Amino acid sequence: MSFVDNNFTVPPPITVAKFGGTSVADYAAMSRSATIIKENPSAKVVLISACSGVTNLLVELANGITDNEQRSQRLQQLHTIHKNILNHLTNPETVSGDIQRLLDDVAALSAQAAQTASSQLTDLLVSHGELLSTYLFTQILNEMGADALRFDIRPVMKTDSQFGKAIPDIDAICLQAEVQLKPLLANDQIIVSQGFIGSDTNGVTTTLGRGGSDYSAALIAEAIQADKLEIWTDVPGMYSTDPRLAAAAQPIKEISFCEASEMANFGAKILHPSTLVPAIRQQIPVFIGSSKAPEQGGTWIREHVEQPPKFRALALRCNQTMVTLTSLNMFHAYGFLAEVFRILAKYKISVDLITTSEVSVSLTLDQTDTGGGAPTLPTAAIEELNQLCRVEVEQDLCLVALIGNKLGEAPGAATQVFSTLEQYSPRMICFGASTHNLCFLVKTNESRAVIKTLHHALFE
Repeated sequence: MSFVDNNFTVPPPITVAKFGGTSVADYAAMSRSATIIKENPSAKVVLISACSGVTNLLVELANGITDNEQRSQRLQQLHTIHKNILNHLTNPETVSGDIQRLLDDVAALSAQAAQTASSQLTDLLVSHGELLSTYLFTQILNEMGADALRFDIRPVMKTDSQFGKAIPDIDAICLQAEVQLKPLLANDQIIVSQGFIGSDTNGVTTTLGRGGSDYSAALIAEAIQADKLEIWTDVPGMYSTDPRLAAAAQPIKEISFCEASEMANFGAKILHPSTLVPAIRQQIPVFIGSSKAPEQGGTWIREHVEQPPKFRALALRCNQTMVTLTSLNMFHAYGFLAEVFRILAKYKISVDLITTSEVSVSLTLDQTDTGGGAPTLPTAAIEELNQLCRVEVEQDLCLVALIGNKLGEAPGAATQVFSTLEQYSPRMICFGASTHNLCFLVKTNESRAVIKTLHHALFE
């Protein structure tokens, strides 16, 4: 089917849809999500996450569980989650063999991880969550009368070999999508594939880091020149803050790429920080909605919006580590920061926020890979930095970010924020480098109260 205008054949619109773990948690959730796809004729590429809770179980197994009974319990949990969905299918035998084969692979790999864990093995083990869920989701679509095809995304989603947080190869992805994915779109089928996972140049399985399903969906949307990207989750769009932190959080119907990027980068869990980069490159509108209640609408993210407000939202990102480097030799010296960042680059350490004084520099690290745990500096990096300066590492911190527009030009914006926080002790305040955010660190045990206080003062 195509649309004809002035004798030119125009291809039908294509939507790439991504469903998170809660949207494919069980048979009922998968059925709701499949209905959304079936009712949208333009939804031709669907990327889904592992069933809710599965990735965490796989990470546990990948970290190496030496106790056989405990490992068996985790494997049984995985078995139960997927078999419960199988039991609801009309024709479970169509995919039951594939499901069992993957579960057997998980058992073998988890035994291997109990002997010797590695980041490469972790990626291979964790990838099984998406491999499993896509078999089940494809079968549900087909039993609903749709023409769905399961597709292994790994040969298309090409990355480097940084296991746990692999970097996509944009050119290779576009090339492989042209060769392997686009021909399937001509068959008018619904292609069901995996978010979060890919492969390096040697075909070894990689992952894009926790939350990477959104990012991979955006990369595929870019590669096939999709008209829209839909992110389906368990909440109806973006809010002025997480409703679990402030009950009066307000829904956002429309937001700009810049604002949404800041929200994602600073901890809004509804969106992966890198998701919008491919969408911005191709100016693909992004919709975020709830698979549980699609009728409630959601949030549209576009290049520009009319009359953006001064204060848009508050974001919270916990599990932060602050590193402070102090040296009297830094006073009126040049080259100190260059040497610091040379060392950090050597150990592939990505710096998030940074502030400086005459004799010290503070910076934050953020956890991005699949391993979990608090981010920290490698021992070798600390030893090398110790030769240059004194190193202090502080954990148990959260980053609070106020997202808005032209904050640096708005008189009294900073006063409005900090006058409400007299009873707290904000750390490492960053303001001015971006016109879209003001951020600072607080202790984890104060973070929820800080968000609630600020939201009441600025948005209610």
